[in-house]
Amino acid sequence: MSNQSFSLQPFPGIGQLLNIEIAAKIARNPNKLTIEYTLIGNIKEIVIGSPSPTPSRKHQLWEDTCFEFFLGMQNSPSYWEFNLSPSGDWNVYHFDDYRQGMQEETAFSALPFIVQQQEDSLQLTLEFNLNKIIPLEQALEVAITTVIKRRDGEVTYWALIHQGAEADFHRRDSFILQI
Repeated sequence: MSNQSFSLQPFPGIGQLLNIEIAAKIARNPNKLTIEYTLIGNIKEIVIGSPSPTPSRKHQLWEDTCFEFFLGMQNSPSYWEFNLSPSGDWNVYHFDDYRQGMQEETAFSALPFIVQQQEDSLQLTLEFNLNKIIPLEQALEVAITTVIKRRDGEVTYWALIHQGAEADFHRRDSFILQI
């Protein structure tokens, strides 16, 4: 079992910094993946989607506050993008290569996760089985990211590492976790 904790960093120079912190944890045991995000601070400044009575697969979740992660198999250019909205809506996309061949990942018909919101924090926890898309013995490279939309409309991008001149969560050199 691998279990790792870390803090996400905002993309440098993204305007006025929010008074927030984003921590995340990820674990794989043996092929069950658990990921947990904790957003702490002045969350009143952030657009957070209201809980949906019927969470469903939706597109463009990254246009608002959205917790994301990317999974890539070692020695393969293909990867998956997971989008988790605080509303409970979600999506999973598969790419053949860097931003190429994007399609919905049909192996998942639901992706239930838990959102707990308090006055100064929001926690999102997802636990699911990787067997639908990734064999047990396959080593993974992971990027953990978050899009935060402020009430004034400004969007900020948070990740473990920012490798380019622009915020780009799809860059394979930012898939720095090994699980």
